[in-house]
Amino acid sequence: MSSLISIKVSHLICDYSTKMTELNTLESAGLFEKNVPRYTSYPTAPHFHADIGRPDFAFWLETLDTSKPVSLYIHIPFCERLCWFCACRTQGVTSISPVAAYVDVLLQEIAMFKATRPEGLKLGRLHFGGGSPTILTPALIDTLMAAILDATPFDDDCEFSVEIDPTACNDEKIAAFARGGMNRASIGVQDFNQKVQAAIGRPQSYELTRDTVDSLRRHGIASVNIDMVYGLPYQGLAELKNTVELVQSLNPDRVALFGYAHVPWMAKRQQMIPEESLPGAHERFAQAEMAAEMFATNGMDVIGIDHFAKPSDSLAIAARNGHLRRNFQGYTDDRCVALIGLGASSISRFPQGYIQNNAATTNYIKSIQSGDWSAAKGFALGMADQVRARVIESLMCDFEIDLNALKDAFGDFAKPVEADCKRLIKDYTGFVALEGNTFRILHNGRPLTRIIASGFDAFNAPNHRHSSAI
Repeated sequence: MSSLISIKVSHLICDYSTKMTELNTLESAGLFEKNVPRYTSYPTAPHFHADIGRPDFAFWLETLDTSKPVSLYIHIPFCERLCWFCACRTQGVTSISPVAAYVDVLLQEIAMFKATRPEGLKLGRLHFGGGSPTILTPALIDTLMAAILDATPFDDDCEFSVEIDPTACNDEKIAAFARGGMNRASIGVQDFNQKVQAAIGRPQSYELTRDTVDSLRRHGIASVNIDMVYGLPYQGLAELKNTVELVQSLNPDRVALFGYAHVPWMAKRQQMIPEESLPGAHERFAQAEMAAEMFATNGMDVIGIDHFAKPSDSLAIAARNGHLRRNFQGYTDDRCVALIGLGASSISRFPQGYIQNNAATTNYIKSIQSGDWSAAKGFALGMADQVRARVIESLMCDFEIDLNALKDAFGDFAKPVEADCKRLIKDYTGFVALEGNTFRILHNGRPLTRIIASGFDAFNAPNHRHSSAI
């Protein structure tokens, strides 16, 4: 156990108080007041439009290059409970019948996928997300997996990951996913403090979570990820420090530490959370810094702006080798050329652009049952868009842009980026630098990464209602 774990919270608070100069410079750069996208795509989903839809989805799918594997995302938009902090597209259910009916429709969509995709296509990644995929019964899991593998077999080194809710999971469900080939699990924790859990509508004991991790290990799941959230109601440094210690005792291979995005105008359930209970921007920053230091001191590599991984984990290896990527699940080592999203509200990423299914489950079901795709909106990437998508992903993953490589890949379309770099060096003096032909976010500027990335966003509108930059 690291000596850092035994440091008293009062000492940690004192340590942060000595960084006031750094905090003042970050504050002057807008860290504590600006709202910017999280950049899991470029452009972000609010810029998708209905001019891109069903015909594009079918054409982009049937013309995929079969020499390269693809990723498949399966969205299960149901939960046995609705967590108030969550902004995902999901709905609460009290019985399995609506879930089973949804799976029947999902099977139809998988059959359509099989009939349209080019012969010889293989899966390099498979991910079940939600909602809570563990709401599925073992029989439904077996049925879905049989249909998926019949439609597109796994590539030799395919990674199959599932989002796990310990309160809706048991050995039988884990065994069913393991039969299907699951080799990575992602467990939502958020915070173990009971007062914080009560405020976000997510009671979940450490003991239940520990037992779920133990069950996953017994069933041969080699990699376990933990999702945490800072900036939650009634969450202070002491509460977060205790949760980090408990998470470390579970020996996860990866940890994602997300800042809570309070967007009650988008996620109505967040109106259940009293705003006065939320920590302020400066305390959110202290929470993120403290947790990051604890994970790093305990031997994990820092990945991007909010992930951590054991040095032996494939995510850490990808980061060291310059192969880190970013998609709708956050940081990934997924290098597949396309991500196909099936299910309500799921988003596909093709080389040509993005397409999102109908967000409302009823509309999604109606489209699929009529025999048509549910693709409702999207965005076709022009060359200028592809340049900026590459730039923003590079900054989010590697904190730098290789301008020579950008010119080699995109020619004259890269020229506007050079002008943006010069402007941002003036706007963020001391936080960024141009070293030769590399634009780099300096270490002290990394908390500003999303803000600096937004400087390359041709769609970014001032005062747009995004989440906090910290």
